[in-house]
Amino acid sequence: MRDCPRLFISPETTAPMAPGGMLDLEPGQAHYLGTVMRQQVGAAVAVFNARDGEWRGVIDHLRRDRCRIRLAERTRAPRPTLGLGLLFAPLKRDATETVIRMGTELGVTHFRPVVSERTNTHRINAARLESIAVEAAEQCERLDVPAIDPLADLPLVLSRWPDGVTLFAALERSEAPATPVAACPGDCVLIGPEGGFSPREHDILRGRAFVRPLSLGGLVLRADTAAAAALALVGAGLKAV
Repeated sequence: MRDCPRLFISPETTAPMAPGGMLDLEPGQAHYLGTVMRQQVGAAVAVFNARDGEWRGVIDHLRRDRCRIRLAERTRAPRPTLGLGLLFAPLKRDATETVIRMGTELGVTHFRPVVSERTNTHRINAARLESIAVEAAEQCERLDVPAIDPLADLPLVLSRWPDGVTLFAALERSEAPATPVAACPGDCVLIGPEGGFSPREHDILRGRAFVRPLSLGGLVLRADTAAAAALALVGAGLKAV
């Protein structure tokens, strides 16, 4: 199955998968299989989502922007990703897309873009970011695609923070070693904008009982690098919980 194309099928627009069932792909997916991957009728395809798990199928019909898959059998049962949420200030386009891609591969369950005082970009292309998340999920073989929340002001998000959820905040450079921390699935990581958090935001975050400062070491990291480093550190701690 790993040698064949792998496609995410939205459960919102399709019926539950079943052996022998027929699945009509989106035009973009049909184009990808036929033009990009040069697949032909009879070729194997893997399709997946969080509701149905992963299924093996074969191409029953393929022509231009139309493709129909005949489902054969389920190869992986549904299994949720037990990961972290990621709060981040939107960056320049390429850097934001890198955060979405790496975060998906590192098991982020939902992304929450937030506006802080030093955020340089106050707009996001939600459709583009969702596409990046789908592509990353297809590549890394997870069964679900992380949600991407609408852009919101950081103070508002903090004021509505749910009970029992820890927010690991990379607040500033630190001489303390960057070591894994104990965390629970559903906890979140917060990364600031390219210019860092303002002094007022530092005070607000340190004053919240659910916020736990996170050290990424003494070097100054790019915001997208910091996101990957923080997710790796906190994600490593999930195994010990």
